[in-house]
Amino acid sequence: MRTVEYRFSTIWRIDAPVQEVWAAIKDSARWPEWWNNVERVDQLEAGSDEGVGVVQRYTWKGWLPYRLVFDMRVTRVDPLVALEGQASGDVEGAGRWSFTTVGRNLTVVRYDWCVHTNRAWMNVLAPLLRPVFQWNHNAVMREGGAALARRLDARLLGVEHG
Repeated sequence: MRTVEYRFSTIWRIDAPVQEVWAAIKDSARWPEWWNNVERVDQLEAGSDEGVGVVQRYTWKGWLPYRLVFDMRVTRVDPLVALEGQASGDVEGAGRWSFTTVGRNLTVVRYDWCVHTNRAWMNVLAPLLRPVFQWNHNAVMREGGAALARRLDARLLGVEHG
């Protein structure tokens, strides 16, 4: 069965210092505390002191009646600049968080997610449901931006999807 590739980009603009935003994103083990769509994060392998090589299993639940479970191996940690990883499981591919400071307190967070699906039913239904899968991903990311802003007691100034 042929897998289907998806490329998503999301930008959050948060009125908070990059150090706080970075710390919350980097500490993904705590995402279930504040991001409702993240049901579980389990550490499978420890990595370096900087976090490279860490493997965590994520269980995500969007607005549609299914869950995605995948392992993410951290491949790059550039503090306050970028965090990258390789996913395997229900989806396979690469994710990259990028952080930019604008002015004193505005942090622009960009998440790029390039994956293909490994679940047969998703690949079979992709020609019909691709827009619905995209909508679900965007809804999860909109909620993530709002949840991060609440976590940091900050204002979410904007969310963009590409």
